[in-house]
Amino acid sequence: MDWKEILRRRLATPSTGTNKKKSEQELKDEEMDLFTKYYSEWKGDRKNTNEFYKTIPRFYYRLPAEDEVLLQKLREESRAVFLQRKSRELLDNEELQNLWFLLDKHQTPPMIGEEAMINYENFLKVGEKAGPKCKQFFTAKVFAKLLHTDSYGRISIMQFFNYVMRKVWLHQTRIGLSLYDVAGQGYLRESDLENYILELIPTLPQLDGLEKSFYSFYVCTAVRKFFFFLDPLRTGKIKIQDILACSFLDDLLELRDEELSKESQETNWFSAPSALRVYGQYLNLDKDHNGMLSKEELSRYGTATMTNVFLDRVFQECLTYDGEMAIQELMKIHGQDPVSFQDVKDEIFDMVKPKDPLKISLQDLINSNQGDTVTTILIDLNGFWTYENREALVANDNENSADLDDT
Repeated sequence: MDWKEILRRRLATPSTGTNKKKSEQELKDEEMDLFTKYYSEWKGDRKNTNEFYKTIPRFYYRLPAEDEVLLQKLREESRAVFLQRKSRELLDNEELQNLWFLLDKHQTPPMIGEEAMINYENFLKVGEKAGPKCKQFFTAKVFAKLLHTDSYGRISIMQFFNYVMRKVWLHQTRIGLSLYDVAGQGYLRESDLENYILELIPTLPQLDGLEKSFYSFYVCTAVRKFFFFLDPLRTGKIKIQDILACSFLDDLLELRDEELSKESQETNWFSAPSALRVYGQYLNLDKDHNGMLSKEELSRYGTATMTNVFLDRVFQECLTYDGEMAIQELMKIHGQDPVSFQDVKDEIFDMVKPKDPLKISLQDLINSNQGDTVTTILIDLNGFWTYENREALVANDNENSADLDDT
């Protein structure tokens, strides 16, 4: 019988052996005693009939507090051992060479140009011979992912090998980044990423020419790019998963290539020429040489046509436009006819097409693929003028092309 029913019946049965009426407090005390008794019995029975609950493993462990030094040390050592074990599970260079040898040996003719192919049957044979570390790559799902339009139902050996290499690289890099994850929560703070890049510099041949005294500025320049794009809400930390998903780390590790072309170095934010160029621009703007840029100093950047409102926003002094475009102020200064704020606002909203017709969010800008155009219109007079006169500029380019063709 259910304990609630027993309690209900017991309370409904009048007391025997005395005609003395119990007080309200006595009745409450008796009710509590009976409740405790029957609930304890019921709970004990439940416990006995559900022994399998004991087999459920513990899945939550609280993080040690700052003053629990021993527990923190134990956690750090445990994570280090775990990451080392994961690292040993990855394919090394010798195993990758052996995999390539097996794939080449089991290729399925005919070749497509110079591209060697392999069918599913031989694909499985290679998987059996390649060893346990390779087992995760030799699945029907992976084969189907790489299968395109081959009439024989084969996949490219090179594409498959590149897929394996990419996966191994991602795991290696994730393990490497995780070693700097002091909190062990899957993200890096600014200081964590600074330490990672600082220790990475000696492994990048393209940075051999940097003076050690320049390292601090280089690290700052590199880290700021990661945080500017991957931490838009300024939380002070970036998920390791986001670092791996973006292309910035690829660009940084591209500097391992000793034969990287000059053109590639010029377009790579993390290259020595790019860092030195940024450093030079910074020094030119820093007129008082105090290591920081004031709003007045930053206003001279480029063609010195950045709006005051944009500069205020950079320095977190002004968060609204107060109904005016700073662009309008600059147009008056440069002798240009001002434009209607309402017209420009409507045009921007038409470009972005936000979910809310009354405001534009960051996600709206990202989804519209017009973020760079909108930003240029609002912060730089030259960018605004170029956009406003884009049709005339296109027509002028066409006329110039026609003149060249006539000559």
